[in-house]
Amino acid sequence: MSKQTRWTLKSIAKELGVSNATVSNAFNRPDQLSAKRRDDILAACKTLGYYGPNKAAQSLRSGTFNIVALVLPDSVEYMVSDPVASSFMRGVTSVLEKNGINVLLFSGNSDNLNSVVDFVDGFISYGRPRNNALVEQLKTVSKHVVTIDFDIARNASVNINNEQASYEIAKHVLKNQSDKVAILGLRLLDENVLCRVYEHHEFETGQSISHQRLRGYQRALSEANITVADDRIWNIPESSERFANIAAKEVLSASPRPNVIICMSDLIALATMREAIKQGIKIGEELRIVGFDGIDEAARFVPRLTTIHQNSQEKGVMAAELFISKEEKICDVSYELDIGASG
Repeated sequence: MSKQTRWTLKSIAKELGVSNATVSNAFNRPDQLSAKRRDDILAACKTLGYYGPNKAAQSLRSGTFNIVALVLPDSVEYMVSDPVASSFMRGVTSVLEKNGINVLLFSGNSDNLNSVVDFVDGFISYGRPRNNALVEQLKTVSKHVVTIDFDIARNASVNINNEQASYEIAKHVLKNQSDKVAILGLRLLDENVLCRVYEHHEFETGQSISHQRLRGYQRALSEANITVADDRIWNIPESSERFANIAAKEVLSASPRPNVIICMSDLIALATMREAIKQGIKIGEELRIVGFDGIDEAARFVPRLTTIHQNSQEKGVMAAELFISKEEKICDVSYELDIGASG
C-alpha cells in the first residue's frame, strides 16, 4: 500500500481496488455490505489514515449541516454562568441532540452572522442580542430563525409575556402611595457599568427583556400613584453575585431607605435579601423584595422569595421543537406568581 498524507474518497477507493460507492457504503450505509466486507474496508482505511468522506463537503452539497446556531443575548462566557440561560440551553440541547443536531453557541456581542451563516441550518435567538446589527441580520437571513422573548416578524417565536408578568408582581408588592420604591434593573442601559439611571441617560425602552419588564413595573406604579425618584432605578450590567452585591449595598444605604425593592432577576433579589439580613433588616416587614425567573435557589431561600416563575427549560424545549418542525407560529409560555414571605 502506498503512503499518502491526504486521502479522498476517490483515491482511497483506487488504493483499495474497490468502487467509490463501496467505500462510501462502508462508512454511511452498512446495510449495503456484508459485515466482513465492511470490517475489512474500514480496517484498511484506518491503517491508511482515512476516516471517512468529508462531512463538511457532504453538507455543502446537501445544504444540511445538522448544526443550529444558538444566538445568546450577551457573551457566551456570561450566559453559560447564568442559571436561567443555562436552564434554557439544557432544554434546547435535550431536544436537538436526540435529533442528531449539534448546537453552536454564538455571542450576542458579535459583529455579524457571516462567520457561521454558511455552515448552520438556522438560528435560535435567545433574547434580543445586545448588538442591534445581529437583530437586523436575523430579520432577513435566508435560514430558519426562531426567536425567544422578542419578535422580528419571522412568525416563529416562543414568548413569556414579560411586561404583563412584571406588572402583576409589581402590583402585588405595592401596598400604598407611601411606599418608597427602588428598582434594581438588569442591562437597562447599553453601558457595561453599575450605575443609577438618571434622566440624563435618555434611554428609550425598547424590546429587550429588561425593557419589557420595566414597562410592566411602570404601569403598576402609575396605577398605584407612586412615583419612583429618578435616583432610585439602578442599571446592573449583568446578573451576577459580584454586581448584585454592590447594588444591594447601595440601595440599602440610600436615604431614605426603600421599603420596596423590585428586582429584575432572582439572583439580584437574593443578593439584596442576604445583604438586608446582614444589616438586621426584617424582610417582609421593614422591607419587601420581589424577583423574577423562579430559579431553584429562590424556592430554597429563607425567607422564600416572591417571584415570577417561568420554566426556562421548557421554553428551550419548545424553541427546539419549533425549529425542527419549521412551523410558523407564536408559542406563548405560561408563568405564575410564586408568593413567598419576602413580599
